[in-house]
Amino acid sequence: MTAAKPTGMRQRILIIDDEPQIHRFLGPALDAAGYEPLRADSGQEGLRGIALWSPDAVVLDLGLPDVDGKEVLVRARAFYDGPIVILSARDREAEKIEALDRGANDYVEKPFGVGELLARLRVALRQRGPALGPQVPIRAGAVEIDLEKRLVTRDGAAVKVSPREYDVLARLAQARGKVLTHKDLLTAVWGPAHAQDTQYLRVFVGQLRQKLEADPSTPTMILTEPGVGYRFIGD
Repeated sequence: MTAAKPTGMRQRILIIDDEPQIHRFLGPALDAAGYEPLRADSGQEGLRGIALWSPDAVVLDLGLPDVDGKEVLVRARAFYDGPIVILSARDREAEKIEALDRGANDYVEKPFGVGELLARLRVALRQRGPALGPQVPIRAGAVEIDLEKRLVTRDGAAVKVSPREYDVLARLAQARGKVLTHKDLLTAVWGPAHAQDTQYLRVFVGQLRQKLEADPSTPTMILTEPGVGYRFIGD
C-alpha cells in the first residue's frame, strides 16, 4: 500500500487493484489530470487505505486476490461515504446491478479508456458536492465516536474495541436515530454470505453494550428493535 507525496489541495483517488499494469498507466494518468493517486494491491490494503487516507474517491477492482471486491465495497460503505467506481472485467449485468445495489457509484468495464474513467470520476465527485470539513465526532452520553480517527472513548478514556465491533458501532452511529435491519448490518460488516447470521450480531452488540453502556442490561444507546434490528440513540 503506497501513497504519492502530498501535493497541496489535489483530490486524492485510491486505486484498489492487484494488476501492476493498471497502476503503471492509471497512476500517471490521474496525476496528469490533477489528482493525487494512491495505491493498494489487495482488498485488505484497500480498506486500510480508505480508513487511513480518507480519499476523495475510490477506484475498486472486483477480482482481488484476498477479498472479493463486492465484499470490500460493502465493508467500506460501513465507514466511507465518498464515491466508489468499480473497475472490473466482470461484464455480466447481474454483477453491475449487485455492485450498484451495494453502494457503488458507477461501473467501468475492463478493458477501458482512461478518458471514460476520468469522466465518470468527475461526475461522481461532483455528485458528492463540496467538502463539509472534518466530520464532527458522534456523541451519546459519555461515549464519543470519532469516525475520522476510528477512535471510541468513554468519559474521555479510549475504549478498546475490535475492528468488527467498531464496524458495527460506526454503521449504527452514522445512521443514528434510524433502525438498521439485521440483514443490513450483517451484510455491511460480514458480507452477504452472513446476511442471516443474526447470532453474530447479537454477540457483537452485547460486547459493545458491555463496553459502552452505563447499564448493559438496560441499554440507552444501542436499542433493540425486536425482530427487526438495532437503533443508535445519540445526543
